[in-house]
Amino acid sequence: MIELHQFTPAFGLMNASPFCMKVEVFLKLAGLQYRCVNGAMPMGKPKGKLPVLHDDAQVIADSQAIVEHLQRRYADRLPPELRAPMTGAHHALRRMLEESTYFCALWLRWIDDEGWRATGPAFFGAMPAPLRSVVPALVRRKMRRDLIGQGTGRHSRDEICQRALADLSALEAMLGEQPFFAGVEPGAIDATTYAFIANLLWAPIDNPVRAEGLKRPALVAYAERMQARVGR
Repeated sequence: MIELHQFTPAFGLMNASPFCMKVEVFLKLAGLQYRCVNGAMPMGKPKGKLPVLHDDAQVIADSQAIVEHLQRRYADRLPPELRAPMTGAHHALRRMLEESTYFCALWLRWIDDEGWRATGPAFFGAMPAPLRSVVPALVRRKMRRDLIGQGTGRHSRDEICQRALADLSALEAMLGEQPFFAGVEPGAIDATTYAFIANLLWAPIDNPVRAEGLKRPALVAYAERMQARVGR
């Protein structure tokens, strides 16, 4: 049995980590049997991050490495769209989401005060009271430090939102009139795009990026089509 070790779901989404959600969306599109091990912690995991996939004796870390492992190992079971090699355009789109959009969304959740009011209770609300008074602030401080080191945290709120809005425009342009980013049927790229778009549009965190995204019918309709295929 394939096991997907991931964070506990939050915000009514398959997972509030777009990287964890990406892998589960791919597994659902692939029709592979799996089970989720929710509530995993990144400490002690390979690369110190989640998700991590256990497939028999193999342990694979990093969402893209997991997808590529599944494509290789289960190629004979996958529909053609999920087996297809990644195009240059899809590679660039994935990198934009994972290395640009992601950090903007992270800042809006963890550092922006309005976002933190929703994120704190969602991630730490079930924690015992003594820990709940200490751990959230420590994690938030680490997030702030990491985002400054990465670069996004050096910008103002308006600048961060403008960067994310530019990514939304690029997403909309690349989708065009197609039902899915891979074309007529969803492909591996759609596991990534849906995970990020759902987290941007449907996580109950009010900010200019979410507000603008909800005004873009093509992106909303795309998310709803994917939801009909794999759930939310």
